[in-house]
Amino acid sequence: MQRLDLRQLLSQKLSPQQIQFIKLLQIPTAELEMRIKEELEINPALEEGREEPAEEYSETSEEYEEEYSKDDDIDLNDYLNDDEISGYKMQGDRGGDEEDKEMPIAMASTLTDSLLDQLGFLDLDDRQYNIGMQLIGSIDHDGYIRRDLSSIANDLAFSQNIETTEEEIEQVLHLVQTFDPAGIAARDLPECLLLQLERREQDEITLLAERIIRQAFDEFTKKHYQKIISRFNVTEEELKKAIDVITRLNPKPGGAGASMTRVQYIIPDFILTNNNGQLELSLNSRNAPDLRISRSYADMFDAYDKSDKKDKKLKETVAFVKQKLDAAKWFIDAIRQRQNTLLRTMEAIIKYQHDFFLEGDESELRPMILKDIAEEIGMDISTVSRVANSKAVQTEFGIYPLKYFFSEGIATDSGEDASSREVKHILKEIIDNENKRKPLSDEKIEKLLNEKGYNIARRTVAKYREQLNIPVARLRKEL
Repeated sequence: MQRLDLRQLLSQKLSPQQIQFIKLLQIPTAELEMRIKEELEINPALEEGREEPAEEYSETSEEYEEEYSKDDDIDLNDYLNDDEISGYKMQGDRGGDEEDKEMPIAMASTLTDSLLDQLGFLDLDDRQYNIGMQLIGSIDHDGYIRRDLSSIANDLAFSQNIETTEEEIEQVLHLVQTFDPAGIAARDLPECLLLQLERREQDEITLLAERIIRQAFDEFTKKHYQKIISRFNVTEEELKKAIDVITRLNPKPGGAGASMTRVQYIIPDFILTNNNGQLELSLNSRNAPDLRISRSYADMFDAYDKSDKKDKKLKETVAFVKQKLDAAKWFIDAIRQRQNTLLRTMEAIIKYQHDFFLEGDESELRPMILKDIAEEIGMDISTVSRVANSKAVQTEFGIYPLKYFFSEGIATDSGEDASSREVKHILKEIIDNENKRKPLSDEKIEKLLNEKGYNIARRTVAKYREQLNIPVARLRKEL
């Protein structure tokens, strides 16, 4: 049986302006410049440059305000004021060329381009060259060809109408595998390592390393060193040297740059300096652009004031101008609000983690969650989260993402909470100082941490170890 019910629900929807502000708040400094350029392109009422003194508009502003308060409800004081847009201590406010510097961009050719250039130096016929291009196109971001050769043969048949065999493809593949970087176009990790070893001087240690990869790769990955010693009848010292050679090889010759043509450096959103124990915070100057309302749009009001007020087309023009002025004023205010929110959030983080920012000692980091900062500055947790997840601060100890300073607390014997980052730091120290012939198990690490006063369970030790990308004890074993 169907029936209709009436229910009252209270819901809250974000306005388009609120959504736009959230997006502005979320983007890092490196992207803010592009966002401002977009706004300048679509809104002619917005210009770059410091706002001009209000006196320049004094002759007409009162007339504008009186006239448009009757017809169009426009208050020029909202647009033509004397407030400075920056309003905060900004890095680079002293002037000069510092603010005009381009964002540092590192240019680099792609791995594919480099490989194709090397392919062009070989004396190949058109058929071999096309096969080589297909192979290079099959290389993934790590530098491997993980598709089997039969599939590549099918690709050549369908896309380039080239009928070939796996044997012919493999002949060209061996040529591609001679390219730089060493190990490129391998089909698996052992082949990748062997390709690199083949380019080394073929001494006894290199030959032993090759035998280990060819005949005992499984034992090597599981660190069953005694089995390898017995199998190849070598000394522990010889095995150690061979393992040292293998571990210095590159398991990912493609690296992360295979599909990148531009590398953008991290640009900090905040700059923190220590002036004789006094921490001084400033915003990166790129967060404080000089924006103003267009003077030419003010002149349009002047023209309207001296014209026939009944002109329909002119009224439509004024409505358009008003809409652009509203949008420009909102954008300038949103940039100011962004600056204010960033500064308040960072100031609260500095207050919370003051001891760390003085010395840069990880053990001084206090437990801190988003709620702590949100309550401190009187803002929503989601606002703090958006700032923390996309911003970075430059300190005397390096550049840190803001989310680095947030961590949960671990209870100690003294009844206080220790930062989980502090516990990770101590856990890493324990592992760094362990006997690598007999690495510590998670249970033993748990006991050592408990002895130091940190009440932590074995499963938490395992979780922190994994977050630090530290393998289990068996895989940390060394000769």
